[in-house]
Amino acid sequence: MEPTRNYASNHSHRWRVLFVGIAANISFSMVVGGIPASAVFMRAGYELSTIHLGWVMSMIGLGAAVSELPWGLLTDRLGDRAVLVIGLLSTSVILIFMTFFVVPTEDFIPDLPLLATSVLFIGLLGSCVNGASGRAIMSWFQEGERGFAMSLRQSAVPAGYGIGALLFPFLALNYGFDAIYGFSAVLCIICALYSWRWLYQPISEKQTSSKTHVHAATQTQKITSPLKRISVWRIVFAIGIFCAPQFAIITFATVFLNDFGKVGVAVISTCLAVIQVGAIVSRIWAGRWTDKRKNRREFLRTCCLLSLASFLLLALEVALLPQDSVSQPLIMISLVALITISGIFVSAWHGVAYTELAIIAGVERTGTALAMGNTVVYGIFCVTPLVIPALLTLHGWDMVWLASGLSALMSLYLFPKPIKQTFITNENRNF
Repeated sequence: MEPTRNYASNHSHRWRVLFVGIAANISFSMVVGGIPASAVFMRAGYELSTIHLGWVMSMIGLGAAVSELPWGLLTDRLGDRAVLVIGLLSTSVILIFMTFFVVPTEDFIPDLPLLATSVLFIGLLGSCVNGASGRAIMSWFQEGERGFAMSLRQSAVPAGYGIGALLFPFLALNYGFDAIYGFSAVLCIICALYSWRWLYQPISEKQTSSKTHVHAATQTQKITSPLKRISVWRIVFAIGIFCAPQFAIITFATVFLNDFGKVGVAVISTCLAVIQVGAIVSRIWAGRWTDKRKNRREFLRTCCLLSLASFLLLALEVALLPQDSVSQPLIMISLVALITISGIFVSAWHGVAYTELAIIAGVERTGTALAMGNTVVYGIFCVTPLVIPALLTLHGWDMVWLASGLSALMSLYLFPKPIKQTFITNENRNF
């Protein structure tokens, strides 16, 4: 059981818990988004082909997909504090190892298996932040504010991506990949220390008698596992599939804008940063707005439609655009603009979706439910960089963006439909 501490006010301490969740997610997301943003430098520094580059970038997703569910089950058993401390410290160990042994130099190019395995372990260990931080936030915040709190936490993901998109290419160009890995390791250690200090159970959950403990445990056991509920699996797969177009932008927007759009590195980094800033703002706004209007499901389906439309426009422009006209300023601006808009649309919904998933599954099973969602998400993250080179070989970039739009359409079908009743109880929302 997690320890408790007699803070003067649960109300004020919950913001410390939220801060830890945000910081932990930033430390991991910075690596997840920063390494693909450095794809051009990684391809040159490690002497990788485009196919091998896609393979390396997919390893973080593979590692997280494999480990998310075990981390989630462990979180529901041991608590958020222990899982975050263990996971973050072990992630820092891998990053320190990479700093000394997996950095390309003039005299040494790390083997592809060594690089891929190291990145794989970052995903295996760093994925602890997702379910653990989500469970802590759902425990400390109440209905009517959970969407806002979870959206703030989810905003840490694009914040991390944005920091990585701006910082990692700069570090790779000026200081090398050892600076990237070393800086990331330090952040993980700092987040682990604050997790140890601040993550405790809410005082209201502290039981004062063994009888109450037994009763609470019995009640928890009666809750049907999310693993056995179709309603949970539907939204889990909706979330995962809807992440495919987002991952397409994260992993290959740099390559697309550089190779097809003839856009410079500075503009590309700025574009990716704008996407993440837009994602942060839209997620926070969406969480607050849907908390007030109780319309999470309607919002999710609207995001699917907007994403579908934006990717279809991008695919159409790429398909109809003569290659010799790409270098024209207006064409370059339009490509950057469409990538930016599409990236924001496919990033705005995460906090709302994870809140809905946690409520459907039950707060007591939040760790498992969020882990289920993230298992599928990172499975998609693993597959996406492998599929894109194949689509490029078969047809071109228009097929990549068309497939991204179709992913949004599939999620539209899977997300739960809005409940028509005027009054909705917490029990009704579980069906």
